[in-house]
Amino acid sequence: MKGTYLKFYVHEHRKHHGILLYEWLLERARKIGIHGGSVFRAIAGFGQHGVLHEDHFFELAGNLPVEIVFIVNDEEAAHLLDVIQQEQIRVFYARMPTEYGMVNGD
Repeated sequence: MKGTYLKFYVHEHRKHHGILLYEWLLERARKIGIHGGSVFRAIAGFGQHGVLHEDHFFELAGNLPVEIVFIVNDEEAAHLLDVIQQEQIRVFYARMPTEYGMVNGD
């Protein structure tokens, strides 16, 4: 199937309505009918302000970037982006066309 690879980048401790933004995005996506999403924590990264964040063993309270990823149809991608816009959340995203499916192991 053809669809959209939708990826958001946020800092791991950023919140929206009192909960972590990546958790809010996952929960909101689930509520609008998206069948799955994943969050990946970076080991290092920098954003628009050029501040480098790195994971160090002794720095347990870091604020590293996380990626929130969804592979969805085009309508679901547009709906999720509309929800984020309505909530007035400023967030960087990448939207790429993709092909997805399931390999049948039988």
